[in-house]
Amino acid sequence: MEQILEMRNITKDFPGVRALDQVNFAVKSGEIHCLVGENGAGKSTLMKVLSGVYGSKEYTGDIVFMDEVQNFSSIRDSEAKGIAIIHQELALIPELSIYENVFLGHEIHKGGFIDWNETITQSKKYLKMVNLDVDTEQKVVNLGVGQQQLIEIAKALSKDVKLLILDEPTAALTDEESENLLVLLKTLKKENVTSIMISHKIKEVIEVADTVTVLRDGKTICSLSKEKDEIKSQIIIKNMVGREINDVFPKRKPKEPGDIILEVANINSFNHEIGRQVVKDSSFFVRKGEVVGIAGLMGAGRTELSLSIFGNPLGYNMTGDVFIEGKKVNLRHPKDAIKNGLAYVTEDRKGNGLILIQDVKQNISLANLGALSKYTYINMNEEVKIANEYRDSINIKTPSIEQKVQNLSGGNQQKVSLAKWLFTSPKVLILDEPTRGIDVGAKYEIYTLINALIEQGLSIIMISSELPEVIGMSDRIYVMNEGHIAGVLSRAEATQERIMEIATD
Repeated sequence: MEQILEMRNITKDFPGVRALDQVNFAVKSGEIHCLVGENGAGKSTLMKVLSGVYGSKEYTGDIVFMDEVQNFSSIRDSEAKGIAIIHQELALIPELSIYENVFLGHEIHKGGFIDWNETITQSKKYLKMVNLDVDTEQKVVNLGVGQQQLIEIAKALSKDVKLLILDEPTAALTDEESENLLVLLKTLKKENVTSIMISHKIKEVIEVADTVTVLRDGKTICSLSKEKDEIKSQIIIKNMVGREINDVFPKRKPKEPGDIILEVANINSFNHEIGRQVVKDSSFFVRKGEVVGIAGLMGAGRTELSLSIFGNPLGYNMTGDVFIEGKKVNLRHPKDAIKNGLAYVTEDRKGNGLILIQDVKQNISLANLGALSKYTYINMNEEVKIANEYRDSINIKTPSIEQKVQNLSGGNQQKVSLAKWLFTSPKVLILDEPTRGIDVGAKYEIYTLINALIEQGLSIIMISSELPEVIGMSDRIYVMNEGHIAGVLSRAEATQERIMEIATD
């Protein structure tokens, strides 16, 4: 099989950090090549170099594509050669129709005007290629994330793509949508479309990859071949983290949980925006020093239940009672929840959890500025001290606490988000998808931190779509189904099959 791409000795620096250090990367024509590594390993940076996001003057090294040395100065240059990248944050315009989005930037013209009839016809052709059966006149805003992902791929195919790059394409998809996408990549392979896929999901990598390249700390560690039977979970993980991780979920010292610290009774929440009940007559409790998991399918109401008790920031029409340490509390706003010892680490750290353009120390102090201020002035020295303490205690990898959060890896952003809420000294910490979009090494660090917090007497509610995670970390698991709590399982009772039975009954 011939090489379609070779990247030679690619080096890329950012202020205070070398993101890529003499990276070599080669891809064969017609294969699915997976690029893996811990957060901050340089995967997305390498693909941004390849796709022209970072121009040829911003790095050193050579890109050889289809036997020619390339000097891309923009994405438009790489697209002209047949390279298309689909980022984690999709680049669609929500208020435009599907067909307008498919040909956005390379419109079909006839006599100096856009030929809308041909645009619609061609859009249907490319949507058929990605197995998406929808009305092309629909606005993208009305579609789910999985369908939008397919539109991005249709858009790439409409540009006569030869090399398709997908950065964490299944991070926000359901299991079914993820499987459909992986099947599509295999189908495109038969059409001689070469794919590079960045993924943290080892199971998916093993399912589709012909070759796996591992990056660590900005360097190429190895390439593993399916032909040589090298693409195995333990081999990939060992090369990613530089050590073997035998227990994916670190063991916690067994101990009896304490008294009930949080009790939620008969919560109902109605979302006016979508016009339906999102939480229905749900009750649960959490004891001091335990991890309570909340499982269920996407849309089952897990996040909505958590937001309802965390001061109802989305303004649901809500009824029900919340008790903290036996005392009924009125949580009308997130600041009420914080004052009463609740903290909530959102599933959307970039959108709702952090202020990306601010630095690490500002984000850590954000939810508890009152502890650092006197007479409306913030004690900057104390802010620096606190930020450094959290950087050290939970191992936030950053050149400086002055570093902007947008420049950190996903795993380290998540640690900043955790530090922000730990600084409020909560009694109950709600973790909504705490390891979404982070690698296996960073996940292990988060799990270890959860165990340490439980040892200190904190109580944790953990929402997770990954059943092995919620089973491996929880003492008890509540299962939600269509807005209500349909069952509760002890650690001994919990299996993936039993959870799915309750979640789909």
